Amino acid sequence: MLVISHLFLVAQDVENPNPNLQNSADNMMENDRKLTIGGYAQIDYNQPIEKGSKINGKLDVHRLVLLFGYKFSPRVQFITEIEIEHVSEVFVEQAFLNYKAKDWLNLRGGLLLIPMGIINQYHEPPSYNGVERPSLDYRISPTTWREIGFGATGRIPNANLRYQLYIVNGLKSYDEGGKLDGQNGFRKGRQKGMKSIIGSANFTGRLDYFGVRGLIIGGSFYSGKTQSTLYNKVSYDDAPAIGAADSSVVNINMFGFDARYQWKGIALRGQMYYSKQKNTEAYNTFTNKDLGSALGGYYLEVAYNVFSSLTAISSELTPFVRYENYNTQMEMAGGLTANEANKVSEIVVGLGWKPVAGAVVKADYQMRKPGGSDSYQSQLNIGIGVWF
Repeated sequence: MLVISHLFLVAQDVENPNPNLQNSADNMMENDRKLTIGGYAQIDYNQPIEKGSKINGKLDVHRLVLLFGYKFSPRVQFITEIEIEHVSEVFVEQAFLNYKAKDWLNLRGGLLLIPMGIINQYHEPPSYNGVERPSLDYRISPTTWREIGFGATGRIPNANLRYQLYIVNGLKSYDEGGKLDGQNGFRKGRQKGMKSIIGSANFTGRLDYFGVRGLIIGGSFYSGKTQSTLYNKVSYDDAPAIGAADSSVVNINMFGFDARYQWKGIALRGQMYYSKQKNTEAYNTFTNKDLGSALGGYYLEVAYNVFSSLTAISSELTPFVRYENYNTQMEMAGGLTANEANKVSEIVVGLGWKPVAGAVVKADYQMRKPGGSDSYQSQLNIGIGVWF
């Protein structure tokens, strides 16, 4: 599948000499300065549109992220991102120590981005089309998804490959009640490094191939058990307590595939996810939730920079269209009936103007159609974004 993208943000590693294939952390890690400071931000206007009704719009400083990198030596670096969302919520988005053992091997530990898909790693506002990130990356792979762990990442130039492989703590499925459900999928289970609990390790990884000019193909996976507070100090001899704790855990096996292609002013992007869960029948019965035993979806996107052939103009003007289709209750276990409204199709049509590479003004019209509905839910989005 193919997806639209601004090529300067395609996934590669720190050693990659191509400046068009970087994200914020990569840019910091290849900088020769000891201390590097950067950031990105977006301010949004969202206006729901409903025939026959007047609805207040929303103005929001959606996020302001400050990035800091410190190089202790040519081999040892620390990278962190501090995120302020909606003016009042403060999070740590990344915080990891990186050791460059070989040109093809970096050892990394700390709060890490789960390498599922594109947007979870490359989400600076000038790097994607549309005011909001794709809904697929909100509903299925819950961007921005990060957990504490360690692992390895690197680039194998002779094979045109880049890899990531991590051991991390899992999503939290139970804490004084179930946290996963049919409408939001895994989103409320992200632990984000906030006093995270762990009962069993989870594994995640990604492999990118970039051997064809303008094309990046990636595959990713995530596998393991969710975490539950019910295992805290529970005796192995207490069969009812162990049974309850076991019922509060779900096994997750998620797979993703994505591709990005750019040729002259044309940019294509596509992505798909499929996640299969085990033990959802027991989990839903115990928590009174409706988590799907399978969920997934895809999107396709195409864009064209209309200034690409005009050498006298250095800015970019990019109209785009994206189609998404996702279902958070693709399959249900235990005789539960899926809510048809959780099967959604979505069309986004918009325009982005970049006066310079690190700044963008965006506008789009979003049409969302839940299953079982005869009409689209429409919304106008306008925003500005920066990255430096």
